[in-house]
Amino acid sequence: MTDEVVAPGRSRPAPRQAPGPTGRSHGMSGASPGMPSVHEVRTEEDLLVVRHAVRAATLNCGFSLIDQTRVVTAASELARNTYIHGGGGSMALERLSRHGRSGLLLVARDEGPGIADVEQALEDGYTTGAGLGHGLGGARRLMHEFRIHTEPGVGTTVSAIRWTER
Repeated sequence: MTDEVVAPGRSRPAPRQAPGPTGRSHGMSGASPGMPSVHEVRTEEDLLVVRHAVRAATLNCGFSLIDQTRVVTAASELARNTYIHGGGGSMALERLSRHGRSGLLLVARDEGPGIADVEQALEDGYTTGAGLGHGLGGARRLMHEFRIHTEPGVGTTVSAIRWTER
């Protein structure tokens, strides 16, 4: 069974690219238009690499300081979930352009157990670990577009987009 949730009133971003082969990262450190960079999420150090790459990509896209913080926070939560709950995976970053605005697409993928109840997982306070249970729902609130595709025993893919205000 496949579950998919899209934030209310938001469109569904198209899936972009499968994770690259084994290695730390693939592509550029910051996202370029049409050229995703893929970063492995297998260790605690990889979480830091992802945060730095997302920060560089938000600067490249021209996000305000507040929106940079929003995107880096969402990416950090998604990468940590990929690492902790999914047993590792990848984070792809892709710079987008639409109607004169820039955007950043984040795609977090894992091959973990999947999410049994997506709606419950998005509720504040729900956790299957030691955290506070605000990560997944918080990441959704920080982004303009948000999509979860999960399949038990196969894994989870979360796609999220934030657009610049310009």
